[in-house]
Amino acid sequence: MGGSADTGDSAQKGMLRRTIAASAIGNATEWYDYGVYAATATYLTDAFFPGELGTLGTMLGFAISFVLRPVGGFIWGPIGDRIGRKSVLALTIVLISLATALIGLLPTHAVAGVWAPVLLILLRVVQGFSTGGEYGGAATFMAEHAPDDKRGKYGSFLEFGTLGGFVMGSAVVLLLDLLLSDDQMSTWGWRLPFLLALPLGLIGLYLRSQVDESPVFEELEDDDKIEASPGREIIDLVREYWRPVLVMSGMVVALNVANYTLLAYQPTYLQNTIGMDTDTSTLVILIGELAMMAVIPFFGSWSDRVGRKPMWWSSLIGLFLLALPLYWLMGQGLAWAILGFVVLGLLYIPQLSTISATFPAMFPTQVRYAGFAISYNVSTAAFGGTAPLINEAVVDSSGWDLFPALYMMIACVIGMIAVCFLKETAGASIRGTDIPSQENDFRELVGMKAGS
Repeated sequence: MGGSADTGDSAQKGMLRRTIAASAIGNATEWYDYGVYAATATYLTDAFFPGELGTLGTMLGFAISFVLRPVGGFIWGPIGDRIGRKSVLALTIVLISLATALIGLLPTHAVAGVWAPVLLILLRVVQGFSTGGEYGGAATFMAEHAPDDKRGKYGSFLEFGTLGGFVMGSAVVLLLDLLLSDDQMSTWGWRLPFLLALPLGLIGLYLRSQVDESPVFEELEDDDKIEASPGREIIDLVREYWRPVLVMSGMVVALNVANYTLLAYQPTYLQNTIGMDTDTSTLVILIGELAMMAVIPFFGSWSDRVGRKPMWWSSLIGLFLLALPLYWLMGQGLAWAILGFVVLGLLYIPQLSTISATFPAMFPTQVRYAGFAISYNVSTAAFGGTAPLINEAVVDSSGWDLFPALYMMIACVIGMIAVCFLKETAGASIRGTDIPSQENDFRELVGMKAGS
């Protein structure tokens, strides 16, 4: 009997490890694209948006991918709640990697004229539509596989994949910058990092084919409690679960204004505002991201002990108080830029490391994928994906280099208001058709004791 139990535990741990890898690599593929796009922004501007407003055109290409994310959330989320998480995640990772790779094959403005930026934007739309189902599904899938008391620890590896993909994208571009001449990079070298997304996606597809469907979803399916139709699910989501939708949307404003300002806009900010060259700005970002990756699992595990809300409060208050002085510090030279960016990144980590533990637990199983995907992507499209474009436009028009810090501070205030209404779910079960919370688990435990 002991040997059988040990074998069962070993198989369960093996499945959990495969689930972590399968979930994280999809997120890494998504963020590899963003990392490459941000790191090659100057080359993309020359290739697709020549002219005085070229940088704004490139930032528009970044922001436009977010327009279709809410549509993706409305479509992929309900489908994932009906047919399962695994099938949807297999399709989204293929679409994301394919769209990214095709960018590397596009003709430039000099060859195709206006069709060049049009095709680029269309591929960014496909990428955004696919991402609308990818991230919410991966976080839900990861959360539903993880033990309740270790959801923060295991869920943090999904965000490890986020930064890993971004670091990989930036590192590949930096390596090519060092190996190739400026002329080679501007003519064909910038294409190579985009093409590498396809094998990355195929690896992710293979890993996702090797894992089981979420046990939490399968329990609901076995009990015949799956929603009758995707349309009915969205109606129920709006009618019955509008509170967690609003709370999550507010938290995502803070999360993603910081996220896309620090990770996506920062290379452009350092180059255009502070005057750094491409290689140096990429190096600053890489150092900061590696520091963030090093601490993500520790913060995820810590949230299992102290709760999700204290992690969010510490991050939001820290960023609100220090964003302005740290952005000023980054303008004082390379060493100060590295220090300022690293500190900002570490202040942001308590939010990032707990996404996969916090957000899926805000909804019951039957609407979890849709609730996460819709709330997250609508808010991200409106505030996160537009952050680089807004920051660049305001800095360019006003000349005030510290505006990104102010924008982050405003977002943090919105996040603080939302966190006031967040239910603590650290250690709570996310099974069943009720909204998870520690209070529900406590009442259930008391009822069981009273019944016995």
